[in-house]
Amino acid sequence: MRLYPESAANQLEFDKVKALLANHCKTVYAKEKAEHLRIHTKKEYIELELRQTHEYKLLQQQGMYFPGDFTLNIQKDLKLLGIPGALLIGEQWMHIRRLSETAGSIFRWFDAERRQAYSALSKVIEDTYYEKVIVEIIDEILDEGGNVKDNASEDLARIRMALYKRRNDLRRMFEKVVAKLNKAGYSAEIDEGFSNGRRVVAVFAEHKRHVKGILHGESDSRKTAFIEPEETIPLNNEVFSLENDESREVQRILRALTAKLSVYAPLLKGYLDIIGEYDFIKAKAKLALDMNGQLPNLLDKAHLELKDAYHPLLYLYNKASQKPTIPVTLTLDEKSRILVISGPNAGGKTVTMKTIGLNQVMLQSGLLVPVHPTSQMGIFRQLFIHIGDTQSIEFELSTYSSHLQHMKHFIEVANGKTLFFIDELGSGSDPNLGGSFAEVIMEELGRRHAFGIVTTHYLNLKVMANRTQGIINGAMQFDEVHLQPMYKLIVGKPGSSYTFAIAERIGLPQHLISRARKLVDEDHFKLDKLLNRTEQDLQQLDIDKKELHKLLRENEKLKKEMQTVMDKERHRQQIETQKHQNQITEDRLAYMKDMERKLKQIVLDWKKADDKNTVVQNLQTLLFKSKEKIVVNKLAKKVDTRFKETKAEITIGSLVKLKKNYQVGEVKEIRGKRAIVQIGVLPMNVELDDLVTVEKILGEG
Repeated sequence: MRLYPESAANQLEFDKVKALLANHCKTVYAKEKAEHLRIHTKKEYIELELRQTHEYKLLQQQGMYFPGDFTLNIQKDLKLLGIPGALLIGEQWMHIRRLSETAGSIFRWFDAERRQAYSALSKVIEDTYYEKVIVEIIDEILDEGGNVKDNASEDLARIRMALYKRRNDLRRMFEKVVAKLNKAGYSAEIDEGFSNGRRVVAVFAEHKRHVKGILHGESDSRKTAFIEPEETIPLNNEVFSLENDESREVQRILRALTAKLSVYAPLLKGYLDIIGEYDFIKAKAKLALDMNGQLPNLLDKAHLELKDAYHPLLYLYNKASQKPTIPVTLTLDEKSRILVISGPNAGGKTVTMKTIGLNQVMLQSGLLVPVHPTSQMGIFRQLFIHIGDTQSIEFELSTYSSHLQHMKHFIEVANGKTLFFIDELGSGSDPNLGGSFAEVIMEELGRRHAFGIVTTHYLNLKVMANRTQGIINGAMQFDEVHLQPMYKLIVGKPGSSYTFAIAERIGLPQHLISRARKLVDEDHFKLDKLLNRTEQDLQQLDIDKKELHKLLRENEKLKKEMQTVMDKERHRQQIETQKHQNQITEDRLAYMKDMERKLKQIVLDWKKADDKNTVVQNLQTLLFKSKEKIVVNKLAKKVDTRFKETKAEITIGSLVKLKKNYQVGEVKEIRGKRAIVQIGVLPMNVELDDLVTVEKILGEG
């Protein structure tokens, strides 16, 4: 991204964001990348960086382990490994082994399922491979402490075996000499020591001439002499020689190991970069968690549709202070490219500009930004900024001259891929003249299809934004009662500067305020007062809107509770119906069992009886009802005394009687030729032909 001026990123405080990112980095690779973080314009690159950070953020939120604990800087060791004839020692090899093992853990972590689930993260290792033979070769030569193994070569094994034997011989011989000297009273408090790798005995200085051997030196006090006894000189010579042989053989083995693995130097350097890259991605994810960074929708065009966008640094500061941060919601697109923000000083206009600018720079650097995930953010190729006093002593420019110098660059270079921020456009000069230039500059930026935000107190710019296509007004809300800024951006209307309101609230003499009002152009004063009143009305409207939403949420909650109660009642009725049906089924089973028992008895009687006619009569009695006169049973009599038939048309709500069992109920629903009748607590599904309408007989309860 092209920045103007060069300090544009720092003016947006992007350097502070980079410092916070660097603090989360553990490796030198990641720290250097954070300190030199670039702002990109290629969608594919930005999208990959954002997705990688988002995926690592998900890992941390889920508490999943990702291998990447190696943080040592061994670039020099790897560079030395690639030089012919070089030699790496045991400790260096242990670092390389840890590097290779960590790389192997990363490759194994990305199984087929995880490569698909975390496709962006797996891109880091896409063009390389893991070579397990590196660790195997190192393990053949070195132990866990980085020492060359005895079996690394036949010569080393032979040398160390001989050295072991000679050291034991020397130890036994030395013990004899020390015992003899102790007996003679020649030994000092320190029995023995080493000098230049050779074993020596400590004797009192006055007795040094009584002990045969080589004098290696004396103590600082001159009271103790260190002598290599004559008896141990041959063995010391052998041990010294074998130790030199061992050292030469170890160096030869290590040099051979270095030469053998030198071909893997580029691959190991790649492993170090991979671990550093994952450390960098991890740092970005941690920063995102700190500032509630999200992944918005990325568009490959100049566009901004921010929902609940926070200033990252202000969010962190207020989070630490347990204070709320007011978000910004704003859309800049082809129809509304330039926003003109007005309102009182210290109302948050500059912070709003920096919120938009810093989030855009962070996004194009591959950092997640504190906005709502449904926000849409495009890509800009140029970012211009003009904030604060920019007078130049070096070029002998006043504040206004410097201001125009910047504006000249803006209108000459700006295009449809430019995002600009201008604080107090036209300030530093006569309001009428400065306001005219400001209007011309904004017209030209609009003509060049640039996107941006301008803050102003000029009335003509507010009017211009209201009538010019592509330019919209915005205002920072202000609490006129308490004289406090509310730091909330309202898009679509200009804001009042609250000049006279603030003067009245702080207690300036009324006659001075009245005098000032008379000096102001009447139309200007009326318009500012209208803006003031409009803003207060909008604030009240916003409060009413929030209250309405609250009532709607409560209504929805009550609706859900009511639905729950109805569902419970419906379920209870279904259970009652099921119980009734089960009872009917049980009665039928009992009837069938009784019938089965009686039929079996008749069969037995048939076999035993001589008079078969009697058995046949019993069977007929059981199976067929004899013709009887229709007699009204007790239930029928009871119903007839309380209800009388009307034979009217059956409709919902009609009182009806079932023809078969004389039960009376109310029709709740009609479905074709059937009806749902509520009898007591039970609904029954009955054919219409089996029903007859009734009404209560007067006088009956």
